[in-house]
Amino acid sequence: MESNNKNNYSPSSSSSTSSTPHPSAAAPSAPSAAADPVQSWWESVSKARSRILSLSSILPSLPSSSSSSSSFSLSSLAESDRPALSFLSSPDAYSLLSSSLSSPSSGSGSDPLCQWLYDTYLSSDPDLRLIVLSFLPLLSGIYLSRIHSSDSSSAPSLSGFEAVLLAIYSSEVKSRGGKPVVVQIPHLSHPSLYHTPRNKFHKSQPQAPSVGVLSGPLEPQIAVKSTKRPVIVGVTLDCYFKHISQMPTWSKVELCRFAGAWAGQDCACQDKFDEYDDAGYFLEGRNLMISSGESEDNLGITESKGVRIPLPWEILQPLLRILGHCLLGPFNTQDAKDAASVAVRRLYARASHDLVPQAILAARSLIQLDKRAREAAKAAAANITSNANTPAKAKKHEILLVSK
Repeated sequence: MESNNKNNYSPSSSSSTSSTPHPSAAAPSAPSAAADPVQSWWESVSKARSRILSLSSILPSLPSSSSSSSSFSLSSLAESDRPALSFLSSPDAYSLLSSSLSSPSSGSGSDPLCQWLYDTYLSSDPDLRLIVLSFLPLLSGIYLSRIHSSDSSSAPSLSGFEAVLLAIYSSEVKSRGGKPVVVQIPHLSHPSLYHTPRNKFHKSQPQAPSVGVLSGPLEPQIAVKSTKRPVIVGVTLDCYFKHISQMPTWSKVELCRFAGAWAGQDCACQDKFDEYDDAGYFLEGRNLMISSGESEDNLGITESKGVRIPLPWEILQPLLRILGHCLLGPFNTQDAKDAASVAVRRLYARASHDLVPQAILAARSLIQLDKRAREAAKAAAANITSNANTPAKAKKHEILLVSK
């Protein structure tokens, strides 16, 4: 789409009908398969270094309130062997960009950081795309919170945020090729690892496969209209979930905190689920609610300013998947698990009030799995402590009989 802006990035001021670059521009062409591997690697490194160093003119220095080390610099990340992944795993870099994204004037069509995120995602380098996805929780959290805040009418343009969301959405539209996302549901008449069918079905009786539609075919969009906003944001969250194993801890915690804020924090229903269990776990759940923000400074996460927003199923479905990974992923930190535990309880309370049966069942299942995982961890820790306090029996010397 033509634009008068020299950077071909000039969304209009309206947040609900803003004009953004055409989705076809958001789908980069595939790299040449015949390229030399060494040359391709060097081109990827050079591109990543160039993108990271270009941030120096946008974000010249770390904020004075940052707890990051004074030796940090963007050039040090750019000079590594894998610049994009070094940037992705740097809490200082995340803190630097988060401070800029969280500023009151961020998200406009002239925001240089939104321009950088947009151009970076259009890159064919998968590691550079991971950088953009790692900031999706913060970007979408601020965007949705500002859209639905009470003073949204006086808020500045958010077309910069919308351009980044559309770039991710349009890439997913192309990758799906107009097809829905479906899942094959096994028929109960066939035995499986978990059950043996009780009734014998006739072999002549046809068993049509059952197919569940997780997401319908996506339509190309050139603007974030209010009626299409839940679908666009939901698809971007689904893209985040596909790469969640590569996301840093602070990004996951950021999303969990926004999810809890979106659900609402003042409902007592978030605690009722634990009241039916032993008092010890109920108190533990309350402690999680109170201390969910204690480790923010260690992770370099800025204070989230999320508000309660409408949560249609298009947003809830990928959000619950992400929380499920944060709760049960084997390599997640305790910070991510605790933040997800708080968020899923708030979403359960919200779904109970909104009467969303899919979300109630999913959130309830996640809470049950979280409780069992914590109980198992407690039992394992108690067993280790018990074994450590139990004196070991003296080992008898072995007598070897050797025949002459």
